[in-house]
Amino acid sequence: MGRPRRYCAQPCRQRAYERRAALQRSGLPDDAVVLSTAELADLQDRLFQLRCAAEDVVTAAQDGADAAELGRLAGQILRSADALERLR
Repeated sequence: MGRPRRYCAQPCRQRAYERRAALQRSGLPDDAVVLSTAELADLQDRLFQLRCAAEDVVTAAQDGADAAELGRLAGQILRSADALERLR
């Protein structure tokens, strides 16, 4: 259906067919992202680091930390979020 697919070469056509067939057999949606156990653990670790950094800011603000300390803690959140953005 729709526009015919175009491929640069026969091996690319074959890989695309294999991918489509594997997705149909697995029952996963076309836009599914599959992570290995190690990749999932790494992602969970980085999310935990981000949450801890955010909790540090809340605790410091409740304890009356000055602007410099809050700025330093906000920098930690920024670095954690930046690392989290880059999925490996």
